[in-house]
Amino acid sequence: MNALRKQLDTLKKPFTKGQKFEKFAPAFNAFETFLFVPNHITKKGAHIRDAVDLKRTMVTVIIALLPALIYGIYNTGYQFYIQTDAPFTFIDAFIHGAYKIVPMIIVSYVVGLSIEFGFAVYRGHEVNEGYLVTGLLIPMIMPVDIPLWMGGISTAFAVLIAKEAFGGTGMNILNPALTARAFAFFAYPTYMSGNKVWVSEASSVDGISGETILGSLAAGQDVNYSMIQMFQGSIPGSIAETSTLWVVVGALILILTGIGSWRIITGGIIGAAIMGILFNLWGANPLMSFSWMNHLIVGGFAFGIVFMATDPVSAAQTNKGKWIYGILTGIFCIMIRVFNPAYPEGVMLAILLMNVFAPTIDHYVVNGNINKRKKRWMNAQELKTA
Repeated sequence: MNALRKQLDTLKKPFTKGQKFEKFAPAFNAFETFLFVPNHITKKGAHIRDAVDLKRTMVTVIIALLPALIYGIYNTGYQFYIQTDAPFTFIDAFIHGAYKIVPMIIVSYVVGLSIEFGFAVYRGHEVNEGYLVTGLLIPMIMPVDIPLWMGGISTAFAVLIAKEAFGGTGMNILNPALTARAFAFFAYPTYMSGNKVWVSEASSVDGISGETILGSLAAGQDVNYSMIQMFQGSIPGSIAETSTLWVVVGALILILTGIGSWRIITGGIIGAAIMGILFNLWGANPLMSFSWMNHLIVGGFAFGIVFMATDPVSAAQTNKGKWIYGILTGIFCIMIRVFNPAYPEGVMLAILLMNVFAPTIDHYVVNGNINKRKKRWMNAQELKTA
């Protein structure tokens, strides 16, 4: 490590202040801090003193994402091989899934980081580590057979419009990964919906059925999966959203490390459960009659509420606001699923909607706290003068 440190110090000299490549220092510093902890400290002003910096936070989220990603890679291959009825092993399924998914991850990182580096050099600020998570989330919530160029354009749109246009990491009002999916959904609808886009299609098989459970219910069809299959995730769907089991593992990692908000997650579950129970009592269509417990474990609800609704930038910031934000996200998710067959997933639009209203929620929570303190102060003054 000392040898690597010395080599980096030698390479760094042309990028220091006043040298030939000073303008490109942010790009070099990004590679340096990827390998070593930054050697600079804050020297003035009030700062939070904590051992966890942005890089460690992002790495923790990536670790929490890995169980769902690894299972998603396997499930992609599993869904491919069950079309052919041919024998296969876990390794066969995993290799096929990796063949499909790894290129999507590479494209996401190459496109997104290129834009991030370009803006960092142009604005003269350091490259932030926020895209480490976004770059992994984008392919994880996409259909497996979406063309790579579509994934690249969706990524570029999300980074440019949902992030850099607002000032970069920490300034965005919308979750960038969901913005990428929303762009792909409306720009390339035939690649984002239907009964063939959710599985890696075997060219030798005609008439495959790769419809998601929610899509089948929206079309008035029966669901042939057990609750165990739904929870485990051996069903068609976005790459890493199908397995609630492994999403729960990731949620525990985020909650125990203090990275993810348990209030938002719990609020989302409560809101979705209440709405699901009410619709079960109504039962006017298959999606309304679908058990409220099943609503919690199918589709992208679990993945969305754990990894995207809890985005510390675009979510509510106050404790009470997090409860309100989470509960409303769960309510709107189920409402969109049930009332709009064109969007049987629901969680994507619900989270983006609540991203927009999160500042408003915090505003009223803060004002409410101020008014309560004013009232307590006035009551205290009245008691003194009495």
